[in-house]
Amino acid sequence: MNLPIRMRRLRASESMRRLVRGVGLSADNFVYPLFVCPGTKVKKPIESMENCFHFSPDMIIEEAKEIFELGIPAVLLFGLPERKDSTGSAAFDDNGPVQQAIRNIKKAVPQLLVITDVCLCAYTDSGHCGIIKDNKIDNDASCEILAKTALSHAKAGADVVAPSDMMDARVGVIRKTLDENGFADTAIMAYSAKYASAFYGPFRDAAQSSPVFGDRKTYQMDAACSAKQAMREIELDIAEGADIVMVKPAIAYLDIIYQAKQRFDVPIAAYYVSGEYMMINAAAKQNLLDRKAAVFETLTAIKRAGADIIITYFAKEAVKWIAK
Repeated sequence: MNLPIRMRRLRASESMRRLVRGVGLSADNFVYPLFVCPGTKVKKPIESMENCFHFSPDMIIEEAKEIFELGIPAVLLFGLPERKDSTGSAAFDDNGPVQQAIRNIKKAVPQLLVITDVCLCAYTDSGHCGIIKDNKIDNDASCEILAKTALSHAKAGADVVAPSDMMDARVGVIRKTLDENGFADTAIMAYSAKYASAFYGPFRDAAQSSPVFGDRKTYQMDAACSAKQAMREIELDIAEGADIVMVKPAIAYLDIIYQAKQRFDVPIAAYYVSGEYMMINAAAKQNLLDRKAAVFETLTAIKRAGADIIITYFAKEAVKWIAK
């Protein structure tokens, strides 16, 4: 007698679904991004990013304490400078907002892991992620500035530096610079497969980092290119010394996350970016979907694809929901 297969038996109750689910989320999976600005006593809402703020280095302390108390293990810092110039020199100012914020956080909450974004787009007057020469990115000169920036962050106490610029060979230059200056223990989380995506709009407003001319398609990856190119980018970054590699954005690139996880034996991070974040929020405001359910569904998809680390503006809410 052929008995019917009843897959629904494994879905019959919430307890059964929990038992066989196989993919779970916890606070340990999350990194919470924060924006640091010049000044004091500043906590200013970011209009383009719901529930996100610009914090001055003094005001970021209480935010860091809350994040740590929620059980989130790490923050990712982005900076806004007081001034911009052609070389992005404020990025490696040892007294810049990011450097001050690192010192403040590590003093107040030493157990909280501090990751710093290493890029020049918010610091250059061109809005590009590298140094412009003859209307083009000077790749090697940019790598040197990025390495100086990473070293400045490490000196301030950053645990991890995260180059997001997509310059060729920058991971190797940063690793060499850190090692030669006594920071061999500072880890590198490379934005290895970072795509020229339409989903960065709200972030560029928050970081005041839109390019003044052109676009970033000559250094960020083409959205339609094959996964082979992404795997090559990741492979190169690992060879140069990356400890963690990242795919960005996340939801639109689950296939890349999956393939990276299958191929490489290093932690895989995925960045649930500002446009993906606000897409959910905007739809929820129109009562087009259940916000909490959509957040959990997308976060679970990213985790199921293979991400060990999820960088997300939903992190604080998600861990509160998980705790309940």
